[in-house]
Amino acid sequence: MKTTDSPVIELLKSEIRIEKSSTNAVYVQIAQQIIQLIQKGYLSVGSLLPGTRILAVTIGIHRKTAVAVYEELAAQGWVNSIPNKGTYIVTPENITKIKAIHQQNKNQIASKNTGFPFEASFNLAPIETLFETEFIANDGHPDVRLHPVTQFSKWYGAAMKRKSLVSKWQQSGTAPTQFENQLCNFLNASRGFAIQPKNSLSTRSSEMSLYLIAQLLIRPKDVVLVGNLGNYAANMVFQQAGATIKTLPVDAYGLQVNAIEELAKKNTIRCVYLNSNRHYPTTNTLSAERRLQLLALAKKLRFAIIEDDFDYDFQFDGSPILPMASSDTDGLIIYLGKLGQSLFPSFQIGFMIAPENFILEAKNYLQMLDSKGDLIQEQVLAELIHEGEIHRLLKKNTLVYKKRRDTMCLALENHFGDTIAFEKPSGGLALWIRFKTQISLVQLAEKTKKMGLFLPKTLLYQDKNSCAIRLGFGHWNEEEIEMVVEKLRLGYLEFFS
Repeated sequence: MKTTDSPVIELLKSEIRIEKSSTNAVYVQIAQQIIQLIQKGYLSVGSLLPGTRILAVTIGIHRKTAVAVYEELAAQGWVNSIPNKGTYIVTPENITKIKAIHQQNKNQIASKNTGFPFEASFNLAPIETLFETEFIANDGHPDVRLHPVTQFSKWYGAAMKRKSLVSKWQQSGTAPTQFENQLCNFLNASRGFAIQPKNSLSTRSSEMSLYLIAQLLIRPKDVVLVGNLGNYAANMVFQQAGATIKTLPVDAYGLQVNAIEELAKKNTIRCVYLNSNRHYPTTNTLSAERRLQLLALAKKLRFAIIEDDFDYDFQFDGSPILPMASSDTDGLIIYLGKLGQSLFPSFQIGFMIAPENFILEAKNYLQMLDSKGDLIQEQVLAELIHEGEIHRLLKKNTLVYKKRRDTMCLALENHFGDTIAFEKPSGGLALWIRFKTQISLVQLAEKTKKMGLFLPKTLLYQDKNSCAIRLGFGHWNEEEIEMVVEKLRLGYLEFFS
């Protein structure tokens, strides 16, 4: 009998199919199908597979692809290649034991509680909520639908082909990378900095950056000052680090810095956390006078300033005010920001800018959490910065978001009139909406939820002095904004019907 007439070859010829539209490589597709034939019992353990030349002819592939198929099967433990004898099907090590364990446990349910003690956090709480509504409000997120999918596929594909990436994954050099240099160039041009890579650190998110800062800066019972209307996520990070949080009043000009000296009489202040460009949640900008006053107090009292500039890139009217950190000559400020907010979320990053010795120590901490980072992400971002694509995307999307801001403001004026108060922000992706008549915002959220609009509790600010919502508009288009405001109005009117 001819080799090409063997049952194995006939089986492979009839069963193997190659999908040209598949994202998987051809050799991976073939290997997966051979594994399935083994698992189904069509190819038994000990069977001799055809040589790579015959396999190539049988399936209609290049011989190099056939070699890659057998290498993939061998790597997964499905075949064993014996020199001068051929390639034989084997049972992967431990597969029989694993099947037996699965059979034994198939009717068991995973444990609800641990069989060992651990300390649950008092400060941390889930901020995500399950919902089934048509519209979900947030505190000011970009619209992922504006992400340039087609262009991005080309950028990503080009980055994947860089041979230098392989060597980078295998190295742990200390020299600045192309991405680190490009990030510094971008920040120097856009924010008035004069930094080098040794002053910067990129992370997966600005929240990760803040977590690293808290680990470095804060010890149990250290006093951290924040706005009395502030960022709940940042407060959780500080509390988990053991900080004692004390609040500063907030008005139309940002944090009331005068209150710091009074607090300093009884407390040693470790740091002040603020959003100088647009305070979270009120969107108010810290005045120039208060910026100078805060820097002077930080120098005098030797506390750190954490300047979180999370939405600096979204500026609609005039030019954004440069960060306080751009004029910090005394090493008092740790600056936080985001890059790539016009891209898909997985390609957005956080970064911190600080004195060299602080960044060096932060990098040591980051090594424990994320030793390699995402080199493909960094390669893409470096090229987008170098080629000016990041700047072009920001300019393009800023026009879209400005129109959405104006649509939201007009809709609120038309539907609510003088029952609410808000100021049109010069930038950012959210509005601070204050109700002039005290209502239960929790009840309002329940009413709007029935109408298809979900308002998370993290957007609601209510106490004896406040009855307000931080409402993002960036992730909705103009038509959706009109529908959302209408649902908000109907929910509000139910209080007076």
